[in-house]
Amino acid sequence: MTERKPPGVSFESWIDRQIREAEERGDFAALPGRGRPLPDDTTAAYDELWWIKRKLAREGMSVLSPTLALRKEAEDVLAAALDAPSERVARRLVTELNDKIREALRTPPPGPPLGLRPYDADEVAREWRDRRAT
Repeated sequence: MTERKPPGVSFESWIDRQIREAEERGDFAALPGRGRPLPDDTTAAYDELWWIKRKLAREGMSVLSPTLALRKEAEDVLAAALDAPSERVARRLVTELNDKIREALRTPPPGPPLGLRPYDADEVAREWRDRRAT
């Protein structure tokens, strides 16, 4: 815990003194990233929530609403189904996705409209076979 600012001392000189003393003690010597420049994107506009977004990305978390997350999942699952090692796996992926879509249609989650309907597993399987034939 730091000491209180003494009366009659400006905040700037009091803080500067604390920083100087901490540097002399070596308090900053073992900080991660020491000696490397801060990451900076000079082309992007300043975003005051940049650190929250970076933390969420690093933790693999999402800030999407449930409906948008399901749309993104559908996009990813369809791509995975087309790249699946077998038609059986592709059908299983689409069937599991369809179960989630049907549930979301029965009890709409909060957020924007889902805008999805269950996919035709036979159509996905046909497209999977067509990609393998070429």
